[in-house]
Amino acid sequence: MAQIGLFFGTQTGNTENAADKIQKEFGGDSVVELYDVATMELSDFGKFDCLLIGCPTWDIGELQSDWQDVYDKLDGVDFSGKKVAYFGAGDQEGYPENFQDALGILEEKISDLGGETFGYWPTDGYEFEESKAVKDGKFVGLAIDDDNQDDLTDERIKTWVAQLKSELGM
Repeated sequence: MAQIGLFFGTQTGNTENAADKIQKEFGGDSVVELYDVATMELSDFGKFDCLLIGCPTWDIGELQSDWQDVYDKLDGVDFSGKKVAYFGAGDQEGYPENFQDALGILEEKISDLGGETFGYWPTDGYEFEESKAVKDGKFVGLAIDDDNQDDLTDERIKTWVAQLKSELGM
């Protein structure tokens, strides 16, 4: 069984593409098992001590629809003792007032349910006004902007996964 469960929701395919790249960068499906939130069971979270959560920010600072559908049900999941890292897609130019808000919304909920956040990411190199995903001057996870900075996505994923591996002692 894989060591890490990666749970993603996607609207346009960008977050799913990022999930695939993250899985490959970690070493494939023997290390990271992918779950589409639209088809997973809540009990799937319990299979792993380490979780990666992928969600794009949709509309004006909202969760992607599949994550919205399970958001309230997360209250029934025990995230205690689980290390959780976040990543998501957003548009910093089109939505500078709520860039990556979905990451902040999910991180707050899962942390309140016992999850331990790791994999914080610097805000350097981004131009936005406000974000629920920024804590102590950093994003709570990897911020991807394929709309405006798609040329940086692959390198950001590579750097972030190396950081996660280090934080996990892999």
